[in-house]
Amino acid sequence: MNNHVPLFSSRREFLRNAGGGFGALAFAAMAAEEARASEAPRAADPLAPRAPQFPATAKRVIFLFMEGGPSHVDLFDPKPELTRQHGKPLPASFGKVITPMGTGGNNLLASKRKFSKHGKSGLDFSDWLPHMAKCADDITVLRACWADGLNHVGSVCQMNTGSILAGRPSLGAWALYGLGSVNRNLPGFVVFTEGGGQVFGGARVWGTGYMPATYQGTLFQSGPNPIFNLNTPAEVGADRQKAKLGLIGELNDIHRRERPGDTQLDARQAAYELAFRMQASAPDAVDLSQESEKTKEAYGLNRKETAEFGTRCLLARRLVERGVRFVQVYCGAGSQWDAHADIEGNHTKMCLRADQPSAALLRDLKQRGLLDDTLVIWGGEFGRTPMTEGTSGRDHNPYGFTMLLAGGGVKGGYVHGRTDEFGLYGVEGRVHVHDFHATILHLLGFDHTKLTFRHNGKDERLTDVKGKVVTEILA
Repeated sequence: MNNHVPLFSSRREFLRNAGGGFGALAFAAMAAEEARASEAPRAADPLAPRAPQFPATAKRVIFLFMEGGPSHVDLFDPKPELTRQHGKPLPASFGKVITPMGTGGNNLLASKRKFSKHGKSGLDFSDWLPHMAKCADDITVLRACWADGLNHVGSVCQMNTGSILAGRPSLGAWALYGLGSVNRNLPGFVVFTEGGGQVFGGARVWGTGYMPATYQGTLFQSGPNPIFNLNTPAEVGADRQKAKLGLIGELNDIHRRERPGDTQLDARQAAYELAFRMQASAPDAVDLSQESEKTKEAYGLNRKETAEFGTRCLLARRLVERGVRFVQVYCGAGSQWDAHADIEGNHTKMCLRADQPSAALLRDLKQRGLLDDTLVIWGGEFGRTPMTEGTSGRDHNPYGFTMLLAGGGVKGGYVHGRTDEFGLYGVEGRVHVHDFHATILHLLGFDHTKLTFRHNGKDERLTDVKGKVVTEILA
């Protein structure tokens, strides 16, 4: 028996129905043309200021990145049970814990720090951070963050780009891509590293991946001249340089007219023009002689231990008040917070370096009326285990660690999430890196599922196909 049912009763019906499909082809072509038209202004001026998708509470971001993994159980997340069980094995109910080093066994290591509650909110801070503790009522504490990477390279990459694998745009690049720049004489995205250490992953963690290079972070260095190659050689006068750039611009315009679909030249030309404008504006932005001695002292510029990080925090404030969208300041570049062998010695040194300048930045922004719409982030790529490595260190812990947020539309004096009784795993209010990024974009006025970039036929986004906004922390 032949059960085949023909799709069409006649050739005439087939041609009539098939012809209707050509309308879809035309529609697709029109949609593609509209998409190209909507992107045309961005291609012509990729850094032009743009409105967010909805009203934002944060206009700019400062990310204080503690590279290497600060220990949450010694700084923000006190665990009395960890103290009581000191020296005992981690209970078997926790199962086998995968750590990158795997050399220390499962014996629990109590914190030697003294915790106390601060501010009207009663947030917990250890005695390693006395200055930041005074800002407790301006801070949201995320106690149950988690990430996918075990080691520094992948984890620093994920906290910056959303992926443990290289090749994706950084958080700062997404912010600049979405909002553009309001100061055309300074970079929209600035990165401060520090002397004595290189950030794990290097430039890729503030790069643009598949986006145009226009949105990448501009690296500022330590010392009296933070901007590379800014000063014009003495033998080259301003008129000569202006004439040279004018000629290059004319040649570029000819090239562009012949190749209208090439946006790479636009990005390169914009970068050169920005560099020229920076020669006039940037020296003023980084000139700390304009700051009062009281301000410099507040940031710790008068102390050897705090001077370098304090200088970069003060520069971050000067940049955001001049319209820079995203500033990332590394403390401990090269994983200097990585306390595998001596948590007490390592964190004593690193907290002394970071505490006063971090607190000074929060207070300074608040006094100037900038904290309300500036989001300040404090934290690293992961935390540290409650178990000992060796006799006095802690291994990497991506399973339940702490990140801090302040200003920019988050609640002050608020704790979100909870780790287990030892501080190993997040058990309530868990926040994955994708959720963290989704929340940051939300504060900047973007739905993270709709801030996309077309790449290889796919609408890519910072949060991949995951992520949800942590609405509980929104003010």
